[in-house]
Amino acid sequence: MYQAVLADARFHEQLLAFDRDLSATARAARCWRCGGVLHSASYDRKPRGCPAGLGEAYAERFSFCCAVDGCRKRTTPPSLRFLGRHVYLATVVTLISALMLGTTPSRLARLSVVPGLDRRTLARWHAWWRSTFAGGPFAPVAMAAVVPPIDITALPVSLLERFAGEVSGQLIALLRFLGPLTGGQSAMRAF
Repeated sequence: MYQAVLADARFHEQLLAFDRDLSATARAARCWRCGGVLHSASYDRKPRGCPAGLGEAYAERFSFCCAVDGCRKRTTPPSLRFLGRHVYLATVVTLISALMLGTTPSRLARLSVVPGLDRRTLARWHAWWRSTFAGGPFAPVAMAAVVPPIDITALPVSLLERFAGEVSGQLIALLRFLGPLTGGQSAMRAF
């Protein structure tokens, strides 16, 4: 079920549309520091784990720069496609980490949906969910926002299960929830 979402180009195109909406909202809000107009300062990413059929536009990370001399602060809106500085897509980091929970030979075989994943990369993702995510400044907000409390040892599954619907709907809700972790410093000020 997770593999189908990872391989669905239409689902990923929907995430791009959500990111465009978040980008437009951030640009309309103007500079967080001085209120100046924001100019486009997007940059290319080389995301790994993309399904076949996605265009070059999918690799663009939306970002803005203040037009006011002396300010020039960057605003990087939240993203449903990218999880901070992770090279792999947010969907891949989340769903593959979920598949790793209680690893069995059949689950390990399903991980081949994303070629080139190394055991060390998977271990870093596992550590990220349990230390950086669970111990960072976003954790208290995340823990307070969901009931019943999140089981840290079962992340990201314990968080994914807090959202209703099918896997694709749960994943979109989770990626929206993780939004403050995906943008720049301006996104972190939200909490």
